[in-house]
Amino acid sequence: MRYMMTYDIMEATRNTNQWMGASALAMASYPVFSLFPNPALQWMAAWGEVTERSFQRMVVKPGWGIRTVTCADGRDHVVRVDTEVAAPFGDLIHFNVMGREEQPRKVLLVAPMSGHYATLLRSTVTSLLPDCELYVTDWHNARDIPVSAGKFDVEDYTLYLVDFMRHLGPDTHVIAVCQPAPLTLAATAYLAAEDPDAQPRSLTLIGGPIDPDATPTDVTDFGRRVTMGQLEETMIQRVGFKYPGVGRMVYPGLLQLASFMSMNAERHGQAFMDQIARVARGEATDGDPHNRFYDEYLAVMDMPAEFYLSTVERIFKEREIARNCFTVNGKAVDIGKITSVAVKTVEGAKDDISAPGQCIAALDLCTGLPPEKKASHLEPGAGHYGIFAGKSWRDNIRPLVLNFIDANSGKPATADTGGKPANRNAAAN
Repeated sequence: MRYMMTYDIMEATRNTNQWMGASALAMASYPVFSLFPNPALQWMAAWGEVTERSFQRMVVKPGWGIRTVTCADGRDHVVRVDTEVAAPFGDLIHFNVMGREEQPRKVLLVAPMSGHYATLLRSTVTSLLPDCELYVTDWHNARDIPVSAGKFDVEDYTLYLVDFMRHLGPDTHVIAVCQPAPLTLAATAYLAAEDPDAQPRSLTLIGGPIDPDATPTDVTDFGRRVTMGQLEETMIQRVGFKYPGVGRMVYPGLLQLASFMSMNAERHGQAFMDQIARVARGEATDGDPHNRFYDEYLAVMDMPAEFYLSTVERIFKEREIARNCFTVNGKAVDIGKITSVAVKTVEGAKDDISAPGQCIAALDLCTGLPPEKKASHLEPGAGHYGIFAGKSWRDNIRPLVLNFIDANSGKPATADTGGKPANRNAAAN
C-alpha cells in the first residue's frame, strides 16, 4: 500500500505543478491587467505557460504526427497507422501509405521499451517510410494495463518479437534500436531453432547493449553498483487508483524522467529559462525546437517492474546474452544457431549510453554465420541519438542500412541508397 501511496504522491505533485502553471498563466493574462502594463506579469504568464505545458506532457502519449509522405512518384500520399497485431503489452502497427504499391522492402522497426513511447523514433520512421513497407512495435504504458493481463519480463518481450516476426513472414528485415537489440538477437536465434522458416532475411542492431561490459559506461556502472534488492526497494512502485493498471508493480516513468533530468540538470534548467524568456518576448511558437524536443522527451511511460528488473539482472548484471546463456520458457537460446540471417551492427563513436564495442559483440556471438553475412559500421562523431534519428542517421547510416537490406534480399542497389554496390564491404565502411 505504501508503494501505491508514493505513486499517487508523485502524480499529485505533477498535477499540482501543472495547476500552478495554469493558474499563473490565467492570473497574469487577466484582461484588466492590460490597463497597467508590467513586465513582471509577462514573465509570470510565460512561466505559467511553459510550466503547464511541461507537466501536462508527462502523462500524454504523443501522436505520430505523420500525415503524408512524398514517394518516388513525386506525389504526397496519406499515411494511416493500422494495428496489425494487438496484444496486452504492445501492438504491431503498420504505417499504411495509401495509394502506393506495396514496397519490396518489408521492415520491422523494434522500438525500445525504456521509458519513452515508440514515437521517440518518429524521425526514423519518417526517413524510412518513402522506401519501405514499415511496421513498428508500439509498447503500451504499464499503468494502463490491468493486473489481470499478467506479467511481462524479458522472456515475454522476446516471445512478442517472435510472434511479430512470424506474423510478418520470412521476407522481413528487422531493425532494432538501442535497448531491444539483445532481445531481438535472442528472438532471431529462438526462431532459428524453433521455426527456421520464419526467420527474417536481415537483422540490423543499432546502438544496443549486446555486451554491456565490452565498454563500460555510466549506465553499466549503475547496474553494477546497486543490488537487485536496492533497485526493487527504491525504484518499484504500485500504480495508483487513477489508472486502469491500479495495483500493478511498475518502474514509474516520472521516476525515470527525474533521473534523466538530473543527469544534465544545469543544461535542462537553462533550456527552460531560455524558453520562458522567449515566451515573454513573444518569440516562442508551438512547434519551435524547444517544444518539439521536450514534448517528446517529457512524455514518459511506466515499465512493468518484472521487465525492468529482469533487464538489469539478466542483460546487464548476468550478461546472459553476451555469454550466450539466455533462456526462454526453460529453453536455451543459442545465438550460434543463426546461420542464414544477415546481421549488421551500427555504433556511434561518441555514444555514452551504449558505447562502441557493446553492439558489435553480436557478430562474435553469431558463430554459425559466414563472414559474408556479417557487417558493422562505426559512425564518427555520432552520439547515441544521432545514430538512429540525427544527421548521422539521415546522411550516412540510413543509406548503408537500406543498402544492406537490398544486398540480402536479392534486390539491386537503387538511387535512394546512393547507387552504391550492395556488398558487405560497402556496408561496413
